[in-house]
Amino acid sequence: MSIGALDAASAYGRAAGVAPLSRGPGIGGPGAADAPAAGGFGQLVQGMVGEASSSLKAAETASTRQIAGKGDLIDVVTAMGAAEVALDTVVAVRDRVVNAYSEIMRMQI
Repeated sequence: MSIGALDAASAYGRAAGVAPLSRGPGIGGPGAADAPAAGGFGQLVQGMVGEASSSLKAAETASTRQIAGKGDLIDVVTAMGAAEVALDTVVAVRDRVVNAYSEIMRMQI
């Protein structure tokens, strides 16, 4: 299953409470708006990285509790799954940004 970076960023933005990203006039999918996200792309990426970091810390805390015998295995698996999804989303957006930058740099002026 392949998820486009814009779809992933839009889904993550909706989950984080950020305004949905636009796909351009008349091209929006479900929940897509024609107005740019409040705060811009940089704030969206910063929020995504912060959420991924928080998810990774929560997963580490849950696994540490499990190792100490004070946690539940279900909590560890759930936290690890959430951290994996958050990290995959950030990596997908990063890859798309790097590819777009490479394409722009190859353009002839």
